[in-house]
Amino acid sequence: MAAQPEGTPCWADAMFGDVEAAKSFYGEVLGWTFGDPSPEFGDYSEASVDGKAVAAVVPPMPGQEAASQWRLYFASPDAAATAARIREHGGEVLVEPTRIGDLGAMCVAREPSGAVFGVWEAGTHQGFQSTGTPGAYCWAEVYTREPGAADDFLSAVFGYHVQRMEDDRIDYRMFDLGSEPVLGRMRMTDDFPSEAPSHINVYFTVPDCDAAVAAATAHGGVLRHGPMDSPFGRLAALTDPQGAVFTVIDVTAAKGERPTTTEVA
Repeated sequence: MAAQPEGTPCWADAMFGDVEAAKSFYGEVLGWTFGDPSPEFGDYSEASVDGKAVAAVVPPMPGQEAASQWRLYFASPDAAATAARIREHGGEVLVEPTRIGDLGAMCVAREPSGAVFGVWEAGTHQGFQSTGTPGAYCWAEVYTREPGAADDFLSAVFGYHVQRMEDDRIDYRMFDLGSEPVLGRMRMTDDFPSEAPSHINVYFTVPDCDAAVAAATAHGGVLRHGPMDSPFGRLAALTDPQGAVFTVIDVTAAKGERPTTTEVA
């Protein structure tokens, strides 16, 4: 499989204090199965659906224990060059570009409004082997209280074209690389807890949103919003038992017309 265009979301992983509990939870909710952990890479455990890699979980490194959260990675042909652009445009590189054997190279960064993300330079590991299918990643949104800073940064670093959603109820942007949108950006309103930081919310596809919510809450997850119908599918926002936020969506259950968009100069 060819490497993804630069700026394309290409992988997602999360650190969990109790990795076995995370495997059990996501196995029940998203149907994930897991291969043997890789001790040479910090016991990194890849999740699969129908034999195709869709995400990974990993225990925290000693001294790096923190609240669990999903991290989205963006494709790059050169992680070091992307790290330089991140700094140039006001971001912070938290983990310097690092070679991960023959799998590829990665770095971790924070955009100016505070959302943390990863950069992945593919080697033998190209990233998601499936997207938009049950159990797999399908979308992500940057949630921020500083939308202008986030928009300028993302456009400068990854060369996105920006579309504004024509909806007076929300401040929402979509970023594309010349064809289909690859990322959304939502301005956080006062409805969000004041302590909630800027973050990236990942969406995973499910065959039945309500069934996924029932499975999640039955196994210790917390329903944050929904289930609700939308022009993009029936969706619900959840928090897993260890605090990681994610959204499930049944893309086959879309209802209503999609809002129009206007290109932002």
